[in-house]
Amino acid sequence: MNNAKVITHISDWLSSYAKKSRTNGFVIGISGGIDSAVTSTLGAKTGLPLICVEMSIHQDEKQVTRARNHIEWLMKNFPNVSVENTELTPVFDAFVNALPASDRTQREMALVNTRARLRMTTLYYFAALNNQLVLGTGNKVEDFGIGFYTKYGDGGVDLSPIADLNKTEVFALGKELEVIESILTAAPTDGLWGDDRTDEDQIGASYPELEWAMDFNSDESSISVREKEVLNIYRSLNTANQHKMEAIPVCEIPELLRV
Repeated sequence: MNNAKVITHISDWLSSYAKKSRTNGFVIGISGGIDSAVTSTLGAKTGLPLICVEMSIHQDEKQVTRARNHIEWLMKNFPNVSVENTELTPVFDAFVNALPASDRTQREMALVNTRARLRMTTLYYFAALNNQLVLGTGNKVEDFGIGFYTKYGDGGVDLSPIADLNKTEVFALGKELEVIESILTAAPTDGLWGDDRTDEDQIGASYPELEWAMDFNSDESSISVREKEVLNIYRSLNTANQHKMEAIPVCEIPELLRV
């Protein structure tokens, strides 16, 4: 992949879309991870206003530090970049306290997804306030392979600049863009659990393994035990998360019922 040309292509695409939509630039949430770092830098390179929103909710301190260092780096290099710091922990806690008590095992996952949806709401507040577009940070494996995102959370965006790039390709763009080293070397994490668990901890496979599984179309009898395990992980998640990746089902009314 020609990283420099891909960077120009995406940045030009963003500029063109903003012009056609008559909007004033972009809003993006900064997590301290590679996806938001690359996407925000691509947005900054358009020269259009870019608001970087920090949205801490019981966040691991290392993630907060990486996010702030990246925003500082962006603002130093791109005069069109600004920042909004929003501490959402009190809002999240108030929401949790308003909910009925529950000891169900699904409660923790439900609250994890609530964090993502609260952040989406925050991004769209700033987008509406400034007539801007919300930039998505999902990559190809997450968005179209295993559905590793929250529906109407980090999946609720206006544009997906890097959704046709695998995670390894996103890292390659990050190096080309000279993203700070602490982000380039950090293990990918969704940052939704309030601890340092990684994406690989949650999924059970690394992104290079998942990329291999996503492209696999060969004889399974010749692959290793680990490769079979990765294929099963990929296929299981792909099947379970189709509801995220497909269009919302619409109940169509037969014409004979309309007469």
